[in-house]
Amino acid sequence: MDWLNYHHLRYFWIVAKEGSLARAAERLRVSQPSISGQIRELETAFGQRLFRKEGRKNVLTEAGRMVQRYAEEIFSLGGEMMSALHERPTESALRVRIGMTDSFPKLVANEILRPVFALGRAVQVICREGKQVDLIAQLAAHRLDLVLADEAPSSSVNIRVFDHRLGETGCLLCASRKLAAELGPGFPRSLDGAPALLPAENAPLRRAAETWLRNLGVKPRVAAEFEDPALMKVMAAEGRGFIILPAAVSAIALKRYGLQVFGSAEDCRVSFHAFTAERKIEHPAVSAITRCKVWLASGN
Repeated sequence: MDWLNYHHLRYFWIVAKEGSLARAAERLRVSQPSISGQIRELETAFGQRLFRKEGRKNVLTEAGRMVQRYAEEIFSLGGEMMSALHERPTESALRVRIGMTDSFPKLVANEILRPVFALGRAVQVICREGKQVDLIAQLAAHRLDLVLADEAPSSSVNIRVFDHRLGETGCLLCASRKLAAELGPGFPRSLDGAPALLPAENAPLRRAAETWLRNLGVKPRVAAEFEDPALMKVMAAEGRGFIILPAAVSAIALKRYGLQVFGSAEDCRVSFHAFTAERKIEHPAVSAITRCKVWLASGN
């Protein structure tokens, strides 16, 4: 394609951001058929579909998600240009694009990203979640600057990455006040048959927890499994079961959700990793993250 119609690209970008043609039409003050027509022309120019139908919804295709990422950068730079032309100079923000595996503990991520916001300059952090293999592919294509994961690179990934091990921690067992009082006295035998709220089966924490429980010879009753760790903590606060948390950030979770610790699992270990595409790191934000070591004992 020799020339890109940025007018069409902007219409696509607004639809992708708003999530529907109706909201995009209201924002742009044009008709829905007009927007649809311009997006079709953009798809023709690209030779690929950018949306697919799921029921009544328009959902981005893989090509659409890629175009959306580029559009965000294009129009962000356009805004900076307009500010400069109107003599409203602003410090160019340091942009860092970070991929994060679905199972990576968000409270841990928050601690790891603290050095980025302490660089003494304006930053723009763009976080995207996904599967490790997909994020590594984006890293190799330089669509991401860094990937955070809670396990080492999978052996099935044929892309070379550099693994910066940030740290590891043991785990704590937590529950509502009432359930913690019931499970604490006989811990760890009290876990046998007790209701457990566990991460999804593919999560590294789930695998570590199951290995630890198996070595103890106890078998809790799996009351629920979660891909969303925040929902798991909410359910635990309601007394629906116990959870296992990385000790490194347990204090924050306990305060936020009102949970209580009733046991420790030092041998249930989880590790934190940062992947980069290059050994030599020049990006200031990526350098700040990889220099941040978070080796923490389970009691901290």
